[in-house]
Amino acid sequence: MQTFQQDCVDLAVRKYRRGEIGRRGLLAALSALGAVPMLGGDAAAQAARQLVMVNWGGIANQGFGRFYGEPFMAANQGVTVVQDSTGPSAGRIRSMVESGRVTWDLCDSSASSSNLLGRQNLLTRVDYSIVKREDTLPVGFALEYGAAPYSFSSVLAYDSSKFPQGGPTSWADFWDLRRFPGTRLMRRDALATLDAAQMALGKDPANLYPLDIRACLRKVAELRRNAVYWNSGSESEQFLRTGEAVMGQIWHTRATVLERESNGRIKFIWPQGLLQAGIFVMPRGNPGGELAQRLLASMLANPEPQVGLLTLLGNGPTNPRAAAMVPQELRRNNPTDPENARVQVVLDGNWWGQNYQQANADFIDTITG
Repeated sequence: MQTFQQDCVDLAVRKYRRGEIGRRGLLAALSALGAVPMLGGDAAAQAARQLVMVNWGGIANQGFGRFYGEPFMAANQGVTVVQDSTGPSAGRIRSMVESGRVTWDLCDSSASSSNLLGRQNLLTRVDYSIVKREDTLPVGFALEYGAAPYSFSSVLAYDSSKFPQGGPTSWADFWDLRRFPGTRLMRRDALATLDAAQMALGKDPANLYPLDIRACLRKVAELRRNAVYWNSGSESEQFLRTGEAVMGQIWHTRATVLERESNGRIKFIWPQGLLQAGIFVMPRGNPGGELAQRLLASMLANPEPQVGLLTLLGNGPTNPRAAAMVPQELRRNNPTDPENARVQVVLDGNWWGQNYQQANADFIDTITG
């Protein structure tokens, strides 16, 4: 019997080391076998000291591992931080928590999702006795159920060759088909799109919220016959690159790529950009517990890795001390540079967390109806 038990233990450990099961699965299997003590603290301790960060794949996987995972491991001997690029959608987080099989510790999310999932008791509150609130931007970047170690913006990008007399300077110009003819590009998502529509309607950006959803949807409908819609960042680039759209609302990281590769033909502007918090959340019941809180704290407290992420990915730092460390040549493309942040609007994640589901459903109906 003991030999059979050891064989089962060895099989579970091999599966864990090959990545076929997570640490919670390993510990559950060992516990069922009554075998945790048999490991002498080796694999079980390793499993208990591993943190899993989840992102959306691509180069972000490398960036978060290099600039956030590696420094934390260096400062905490025996802790392993691994990257999972499965894609931490709200649905996947919900499924994991409700099934009681949580294997993720920190998930790349958004302010609106953190608000929505938090209200549904699917997330762990940020412990601000560990995560120092003053290390992040003061408004909209330190929330009850998440905090932001990076930022990004939705900006107005345009093909300057189409407008020799001068390009658009506001969302009102974006909606002005007479002065600026041509196809518009918007994301197939209400978030940030309705905010731009509200500014196009003339509401003061300093007092943008709450949005008038009905009025914003009517504004969106004005462009329905002159608009195309993107689903991914790469797709947003392609619409402008090929000339299928003459201007669009896209992420600043994508606009930076287009501006560089087109030698300035495709430009973008910061005024009335929607500055957004790159929020990380912790699923309720995550195996890392306090250790996950400490990893999040280190991501916020250290400005140097945030500047490194800007260099690699174009995402803006959120620690106020980082601004002075950004090389001069990168400041033009940094959303949280004081000069750029000053003319933008911080997207209200709390408002969107309460209104996103219905507003987005109505938005999709508007553009497809």
